[in-house]
Amino acid sequence: MKESTKLLIIIGVFILIYYLPLGSTRVQGAILEGLYMVQEYAREHVLFCLVPAFFIAGAMQNFISQQSVIRYLGREAKQWVAYAVASVSGAILAVCSCTVLPLFMGIYRRGAGLGPASAFLYSGPAINVLAIIMTARVLGWQIGLARAVGAVLFSIVIGLLMAFIFRSEETQRQKSFETMSTEAPRRTLGQTTAYFAVLILILVFAAWGRPPEDLGFFHAIFAIKWYLVGGLLLLLAYMLKNWFEPEELGSWLDSTWDFAKRILPLLLGGVFVAGVLMGRPGTDAGLIPSTWVTRLLGGNSVWANLAASVSGALMYFATLTEIPIIQGLLGSGMGQGPALALLLAGPALSLPSMIVLGTTLGAKKATTYITLVVIMAALTGMLFGALVAGVFSCPTMV
Repeated sequence: MKESTKLLIIIGVFILIYYLPLGSTRVQGAILEGLYMVQEYAREHVLFCLVPAFFIAGAMQNFISQQSVIRYLGREAKQWVAYAVASVSGAILAVCSCTVLPLFMGIYRRGAGLGPASAFLYSGPAINVLAIIMTARVLGWQIGLARAVGAVLFSIVIGLLMAFIFRSEETQRQKSFETMSTEAPRRTLGQTTAYFAVLILILVFAAWGRPPEDLGFFHAIFAIKWYLVGGLLLLLAYMLKNWFEPEELGSWLDSTWDFAKRILPLLLGGVFVAGVLMGRPGTDAGLIPSTWVTRLLGGNSVWANLAASVSGALMYFATLTEIPIIQGLLGSGMGQGPALALLLAGPALSLPSMIVLGTTLGAKKATTYITLVVIMAALTGMLFGALVAGVFSCPTMV
């Protein structure tokens, strides 16, 4: 960051604090709302989502062969293989927009192309099997199907566009990986695969949210998730003791800490700002009244879909929380198109994740990625809204 930019930020923060009307009950409530949101985020997401993600990212940095990443996600990979691997990998993890960030950084640093890495970045929070099922059950099969198809296509299209727009820079970046030396692997492919599978399963089960009781399989997993996590931790301890050298574990911890110190402060700051501006999902205590947002989301106009996409991108949605919120908005007059636009943009983006992307990818790439998600979500919402109005006449909620 340039010194002039730092100076402008300092001046801007000073002016904001100097003139902030702390006597206003709305401002006081918004600040308190931001603190509540940070507390909620710390209690529900940091330990069980972000911490496992940091350890996985650190493991990627140290224990995944760079040649393997380049072969399947980099310059040497076949395009269809790279994007299939990226989108499927993201779908398996089913994490929120913040938890996916250290994982994205892990594969990006190891040589994944910007296109496949961007596809992974979108698919992780956007494609969630349980979320798709609940969307169809609560909001209607049409919007559930549209969300599933749209999320898969989005991850691939956004990845391809990012790769095309920044093709010159990517060519140079990929060439830099070719000059790096490679070391002989210390473990077999089966051991490495098992190790990462255990880490990923710990993340998946630790972050497993409570589903409706009528979704038997998912609810049964939730009931025993801590037993599963405990068993996986014991298995991980065995692997670390028998398969890894002490200096390797030290490097792993160093990389994990490096990811945590870079990302976590930005995420917590972003969550606070999002809480101050928008309030917690389902509340009307932020600086931006929820009635303003609701008023903009009726019908299927360009502005309604764009407003839904932008507001979804700014808000932070924990996994599955977007569904009851949109159900309430639909009951208040929100159109079907804007509902889909919010579903496609909201889980994949948030103000905290945008702040982190800006510092890791750079302002130009981050802005391009965010713009692509917002515009594509708005256009898809318009198309879906027109299709529903012209073809379907089923109830919007079941």
